[in-house]
Amino acid sequence: MHINDAGITLSNGEHIAYREPGYAYLGDDSLTTGNEAFSHARIDPRRVQHRFWSELDTTPLHDKRFSHLSAADLVSRQLEQIWDVAGRGVNELVVAVPAYMNSDSLGLFLGIAAELKLPVSAMVDAAIASTRREYVGAVPVHVDLGLHQATLTRLAQPGMSQTDRSEVINNAGVYALYDAWIRAIAEAFVQQSRFDPLHTATTEQMLLDRLANWIGQAASLDRVEMQIESGGTTYEAGIESLALIGAAAPVYQQITSTLRALFRAEDMPAIQVTDRVARLPGLADMLKARVGGEVFVLEAGATARGALARCRGAAGQSGGVSLLRQLPWDQAPVDIGQHAVKGAEAGVPTHVLFGHKAFAIGNAPLILGSKEDSEGRFIALASDMPGVSRRHCSLVRKNGQCVLEDHSRYGTFLNGHRVDGTSVLQVGDALRIGSPGYEFQLITTDEKNG
Repeated sequence: MHINDAGITLSNGEHIAYREPGYAYLGDDSLTTGNEAFSHARIDPRRVQHRFWSELDTTPLHDKRFSHLSAADLVSRQLEQIWDVAGRGVNELVVAVPAYMNSDSLGLFLGIAAELKLPVSAMVDAAIASTRREYVGAVPVHVDLGLHQATLTRLAQPGMSQTDRSEVINNAGVYALYDAWIRAIAEAFVQQSRFDPLHTATTEQMLLDRLANWIGQAASLDRVEMQIESGGTTYEAGIESLALIGAAAPVYQQITSTLRALFRAEDMPAIQVTDRVARLPGLADMLKARVGGEVFVLEAGATARGALARCRGAAGQSGGVSLLRQLPWDQAPVDIGQHAVKGAEAGVPTHVLFGHKAFAIGNAPLILGSKEDSEGRFIALASDMPGVSRRHCSLVRKNGQCVLEDHSRYGTFLNGHRVDGTSVLQVGDALRIGSPGYEFQLITTDEKNG
């Protein structure tokens, strides 16, 4: 089982037995989950819950009508329905879990599974379960999206796949993307057919039900043609794939910015994305353009299959289950060092802008800090700003790139994310030093215009 609330997946290693979203519909006399609950998402939204996997606890639901229930009850109900569909005759369950589930959530999940008599034998980090081969000459980062979070995991490769660092981006999952796309598509219908599909809950649900298919088309076509029926009339509209990419830009930019901060300047990126990420129009292309390296797309159900293939029979003698954060590879390695382009396509900065003054970035380091010295060029910062070191960081051109090197104990922040030692800078980037801090912008100049 792969716990991803955008599509909980159950696989026996050969085929996918279940793949439905983490939705629950609280009816007057019934509690349904998955696709059936999803079909009520826009028709009766006050009775629909969709954060119970990412916020798994025993706190009563906010709605007073359902305060006798908690997220744990909803997780229990979906697990029960999953097992009714696909659990017959199964004597071992390996579970791949996302990085946002903490030890309390995992403990609660195991308690629920034990109550339902689910034979959980092992739990493994989802990024590790997905990564079945070594990326020779590169640093892999695994990218996946759930309903409400994007999860980026940098992997170490000390003879096996091992978690190094994970970043969870809240409100950057498919739920936010679907919401943005529904608004863009509805606007296209209004402009082209004078019909507003958001006017009624029924037609709004139609948009949601058909959205995955339209988005899948946008990933490979320049334009998507759409139809929707209401009151015996068929309405038509078309939308450019670039318009859908534009609507998703705020979420895409958060993911790209966070991903860049996971790579050091000397790293060759190997960006491993799930099939769900690959189906989102423009996202994989943006990651490659802004981060560099190579993008590798996993097959559908790869995480669940990878977990089962390498964790079957992993239950300890004590019967306890702990979270695995490293596993051996079981597939042939791929060498990308010879084939991938290391640098991103974005522009290389020539200057850093501080206040109203631009400082050139050259082959000799430009030092930023609170105590100027005689070595090299220096941007002196006031020493009374908290979090600023005497020799905080430096900017330098290396091998055609603009490289930031952090020398501080307080950290240097690139587009809001702390740099891990070194990072490659691009035009438009923002640096912050200290708290509340000094802000710097990375720019380039046009020699023809000054």
